[in-house]
Amino acid sequence: MQRLWLRWVALLVFVAVLGSTFVALGEWQLRRLDERKERNATTVVNEQAPVRPFAEVFSKPITDADQWLRVEARGTFDPDHQFVVRYRNNADDTGYEVVTPLRTSAGWVLVDRGFVAADRAAGIPAVAPPPPAGEVRVVGHVRRNEKGRSSAVQPVGGQIRLVNSAALQAALPYPVRDGYIGLLTVEPPQVGGFQPVRPPELSDGPHFWYAVQWFMFTGLALLGIVVFIRSDIVARRAKASVPAQQDGAGATKPERAGMSSTMGPV
Repeated sequence: MQRLWLRWVALLVFVAVLGSTFVALGEWQLRRLDERKERNATTVVNEQAPVRPFAEVFSKPITDADQWLRVEARGTFDPDHQFVVRYRNNADDTGYEVVTPLRTSAGWVLVDRGFVAADRAAGIPAVAPPPPAGEVRVVGHVRRNEKGRSSAVQPVGGQIRLVNSAALQAALPYPVRDGYIGLLTVEPPQVGGFQPVRPPELSDGPHFWYAVQWFMFTGLALLGIVVFIRSDIVARRAKASVPAQQDGAGATKPERAGMSSTMGPV
């Protein structure tokens, strides 16, 4: 019986650790759900806000709270310092984006001129399509710097994987504002098949059901303890009943032999 108790205690400790991990993962998914709801609410409010001059918003480091505000800027593009952003998705399409610095009266700011669909067979062009010449008026979304490994944000041959103004600063001969503008419209219009980058999907995502899944795993682990211990108890009782049955069967044989000797022949 002592060995069974040791097994049960070890099992309880294991399930306690496992269950705690599952509960922590479920709570983490619920926190991600809250963060996503907050982000969605901010996106809706910012998109519905009136268009503001870019210098009002880009006077400080750009954060998540600023994303998807609409701003307006006037200036001229620098076609000699463009960057092709590889391996981008826009809804269900794959392709690339082009980032071009814009010189305004308030300073330089990076502008993501949009998404260009391209199949994998065609590849990504080494040279970005030229921007409109002369003075332009752009309206676009406020975007914070994307974060990732240095190999993704540092330009190589004019190409990058993520847009980060701090990382691109080293490749530019002038200072640029933190963050960048995601272009919606430009006057005069540009050519090259550019599409505006769509805002993130405003849904709760799978986080709630992921949390339910982890909590269900916790319940299954607890149920497993009950089933395991019950099977041990049933097996122990069955094993204990076998010697008793054997003792009962052995006691009946002498009794029958005695009865036969007393009766004798008729």
